[in-house]
Amino acid sequence: MAIDWTKIYKKHKGLWVALKNDEKTVISAHKTAGQALKNARNKGYHHPILTRVPENLKAFVGIV
Repeated sequence: MAIDWTKIYKKHKGLWVALKNDEKTVISAHKTAGQALKNARNKGYHHPILTRVPENLKAFVGIV
């Protein structure tokens, strides 16, 4: 099932986010992956899901 990241995208464009295992709850966000991870670990989450939220959403259809 797809997860709606609309709210995450609007709030955290261009940032690295650390997510809980539910893949939709943001633990921390920062300009760098290292700092987002460090902040999550400081909050007690030692293995968060780390991803970068794009600044712009672009559709892609086809073969590279």
